[in-house]
Amino acid sequence: MLRLDGVSKSFGERQVLDRVSFSVAPGNLTGFVGGNGAGKTTTMRIILGVLGANTGAVTLDGRPLEARRRRRFGYMPEERGLYPKMRAAEQLAYLARLHGFDRGAANRRARALLERLGLEERADDALESLSLGNQQRVQIAAALVHDPEVLILDEPFSGLDPLAVEVVLGVLAEYADRGVPVLFSSHQLDLVERLCDELVIIAGGQIRATGTREQLRKQWGVRRHELASAVDVGWVRDVPGVRVVEFDRGNALFEAADEVAQQVLSLAVQRGPVLRFGPVVASLSEIFKDVVTDDVAPHQTEEVAA
Repeated sequence: MLRLDGVSKSFGERQVLDRVSFSVAPGNLTGFVGGNGAGKTTTMRIILGVLGANTGAVTLDGRPLEARRRRRFGYMPEERGLYPKMRAAEQLAYLARLHGFDRGAANRRARALLERLGLEERADDALESLSLGNQQRVQIAAALVHDPEVLILDEPFSGLDPLAVEVVLGVLAEYADRGVPVLFSSHQLDLVERLCDELVIIAGGQIRATGTREQLRKQWGVRRHELASAVDVGWVRDVPGVRVVEFDRGNALFEAADEVAQQVLSLAVQRGPVLRFGPVVASLSEIFKDVVTDDVAPHQTEEVAA
């Protein structure tokens, strides 16, 4: 398990991380989400040892991370960092050899990864001749070419078309299925919601929430209910404890505690046929908005997964 405990970081007078604590379990795809400047990239760089923390610790399987173990990490930075004039396969093989693969194994691994990512026909093209989306796929392959024990990916889906996204999702899921902890950041909350086992939300350098989708919905999701009736439901606005979000004659979307929602249902049945009634599951985008704009002081959740 990859774990951060009380990690803080300042640049001069500006504190960018404040007692950040969370963990990424083996075999889990963990989404790391937050707005620009929230502290995601700084956190990832501290995990990788690129930056040092002012306080706190990063451990893997209960042991402090040393440079030797960090070399077994796969990292994809948000900024592309490959050599633009090298051919894709040549570049990946070069990186594999830096990690100790012999020439033959490095070449085989490079081409196998490019094939898996749908780039076998572009293997011998210079990186600068590829589209931005294909360059992104090569960058992902570079993070995987040495068969890493941990994956840290900063915005891996940026610039990918929907088909490429599905291919990359499949590759990451394969690594997770092998027991590799995978942490990635993304602004594409719909993808994070669909893909991730666990979520970590950061804002202002502090962890605001962690957990599974279901745990976050239970803790943060506003209780919304949908009512569809054969008669006008404008009266719902007058029920104490109800806030109507959307209304269109016989249809209402409203926020209310469960017991108040049941009162609304009883009143609706008395007034006419109820066509549809039930809770509306909060999306990750709605939960994210609630979490990062919450008035209460941010709180740390100690575990992402047991």
